Amino acid sequence: MIVTFCGHAQFSKSTEYEQKILAFLEEKVGDQPADMYLGGYGAFDSFAYDCCKKYKAIHPNISLVLVTPYLTIDYQKNHLDYQKTRYDSILYPEIEDRPKRYAITYRNKYMVEKADYVVAYVSHDWGGAYATYKHAKRKGKEIFNLAKFEE
Repeated sequence: MIVTFCGHAQFSKSTEYEQKILAFLEEKVGDQPADMYLGGYGAFDSFAYDCCKKYKAIHPNISLVLVTPYLTIDYQKNHLDYQKTRYDSILYPEIEDRPKRYAITYRNKYMVEKADYVVAYVSHDWGGAYATYKHAKRKGKEIFNLAKFEE
């Protein structure tokens, strides 16, 4: 099972949101083995990582997976070396034939397409998180959106 996360870079964490994510994971994942696909950018990604790490402490069958949009040598030196200490594994989708300026967009699409569940914080209809949310809807993914958002 794969759970992925998407949300706005500007995000204010709260105990309420943490409890909702942990309850969702308990309901949908429980003690099953699962990969948590995480992006590693922005406030929501940081919050999702913290929630998943807390969930993993109780459910050891959980694997924290950083899905990276880049694989350059400089990026590895400046970013991935540190991330190796935080995640169980780092995954690079085969997107090297895509323009680098769209790498995050293609990475996000990959994460959604692989996911069984998408946990989101999407509160408005613009930006990368919204585009990822729309892609998840088109793909018929089960989405758990923390934000009060209706289209």
